[in-house]
Amino acid sequence: MNSTTLIIITLFCVFPLVLGELRLGFYSLSCPRAEAIVRDVVQRRFNTDKSITAALLRMHFHDCFVRGCDASLLLDPTENRTSEKDAGLNQSVRGFDIIDEAKSALEQACPSTVSCADIISLATRDAVALAGGPSYNVGTGRRDGLVSDPREVKLPLPSMSVFEALHFFTARGFTLFEMVTLVGGGHSLGSTHCSNFRSRLSSFRGSLDPTMDPNMDAELGKVCGSAKQPATSDPSVYLDQITPLAFDNRFFNQILAKRGILNLDQQLALDPLSSHMVSGFAADGESLLQSFASAMIKMSSINVTLGNEGEIRRNCRAVNHPL
Repeated sequence: MNSTTLIIITLFCVFPLVLGELRLGFYSLSCPRAEAIVRDVVQRRFNTDKSITAALLRMHFHDCFVRGCDASLLLDPTENRTSEKDAGLNQSVRGFDIIDEAKSALEQACPSTVSCADIISLATRDAVALAGGPSYNVGTGRRDGLVSDPREVKLPLPSMSVFEALHFFTARGFTLFEMVTLVGGGHSLGSTHCSNFRSRLSSFRGSLDPTMDPNMDAELGKVCGSAKQPATSDPSVYLDQITPLAFDNRFFNQILAKRGILNLDQQLALDPLSSHMVSGFAADGESLLQSFASAMIKMSSINVTLGNEGEIRRNCRAVNHPL
């Protein structure tokens, strides 16, 4: 029995077939191929762009941590109202075209049946598995929200301490262990811009940050420039310098070696509150897989819109009956 099978079996023991009011196989009668259609879209895109896993994870997080997992982040701004997409923290969120492609295919197969909120959860799950992460089941049955307000976009920042970031997670029902799991697991993939960490670099601050490996400080300085001569654009670098497109536990080993690029990432390994958790994941990749799966299932269930609330959008970028 392989590790993926064990994870799935364990999760069935922890999470029954009914996840709150979400249900596994919610579309089994109304749209039997719904999950397969989403999976096919994600697989095709992953074959040409493996960075989509990080993009979808970020989208999922930014959607669920604002109003709950209701696809409010997908709504485009209009002449009459703004959208969460207008918020500064969401300017670099990407992957919307993947959701659009899946929605288009689903509307052809089963019109007005599968919500955009469910598509985000399913697409993220599939992308995580393709990147080598855990295979896990998510309940479906979410409905799409009607409100998208950029003023409500309040998310943990990369410059925060562990204690500061924890406030955002506990407010949504997460423990410190789950925060370390989600942040560290999520940051084993993807990249970040120099503007998010250059204040840590000696070329900008004038002295070496004692929490950063000197060799990495020099490497990043070459990419980001200096206070006197910053890079002309805002370059990006991988958060995991060894396996940036694969989900694994190497990121945890890197931050233990003071090679965390973002302040929050590095503080996870240094803060006594969380350092032992980081060490545990660095030593045991299997425990990361199972813990990440459990935390993702929990995140995908935050304040979901159910029953007769909200709607099933025909187009993920717009409500069905705009004001």
